[in-house]
Amino acid sequence: MTVPEQATPSAARLLAPNPSPMTLEGTNTWILRDPGEPGCVVVDPGPLDDGHLDRIVGAGPVELIVLTHSHLDHAEAAPRLAEMTGAPVVARDPAWCRGVPPLQPGRYDAVVGVEWLTILTPGHSSDSVCLLLPGDRALLTGDTVLGRGTTVVSHPDGRLADYLDSLRRLRDLAGTDVDTLLPGHGPIVEKPLVVLDFYLAHRRERLDQVRAAVVAGDTTAAAVVRRVYADVDPVLWPAAELSVQAQLDYLAAKE
Repeated sequence: MTVPEQATPSAARLLAPNPSPMTLEGTNTWILRDPGEPGCVVVDPGPLDDGHLDRIVGAGPVELIVLTHSHLDHAEAAPRLAEMTGAPVVARDPAWCRGVPPLQPGRYDAVVGVEWLTILTPGHSSDSVCLLLPGDRALLTGDTVLGRGTTVVSHPDGRLADYLDSLRRLRDLAGTDVDTLLPGHGPIVEKPLVVLDFYLAHRRERLDQVRAAVVAGDTTAAAVVRRVYADVDPVLWPAAELSVQAQLDYLAAKE
């Protein structure tokens, strides 16, 4: 049985077996546990994989399942895990909740000693949230910030204006309350200010590139991707096209 990798005093990671260009090494399932409690909270149980579910159950007992957002590489296993453990499921999207109301911004009542602050961070998706563990000075970021590379603004559900606002909010937190980012994919981030500044600068640079491509005559997201992402593996172009369409919509609203 794989033992969860301890990242902070309250958070340990189980890596789901779903590596890909989009998911990096796979989805990070986070096991939150107060050191004095036997039960745990599971964040993002990941894809529907029997072996991964068995490892999660083995790390239990599971008292609550939390989703940072409803994309299937994070959420698909949640209903099955709820059946296996009897644990409720909580998410921002009510359609994914079982037995508890949807996540709201602010403090979440203690569950087996685990407390967090829910921060609404739409942009990658409309239902994205981050979870701040104040005692650990750590932030679970889902796909809002990755451990390596940058994330997709999943048009049309994701919106760039929302995403930029979310990044600025997280950047402010990283300057005061956060020392570590616990992402949904990739390695743990030990320098959150550096990474969030990079994310904001990257978005500004991409917007300039998309604007220039439009001026050069590109009229579709696909055409912009061929120009702007020419040095990127074409397997990632469909995802890039979602982000570019979100950027085109953003520019159209601004200009």
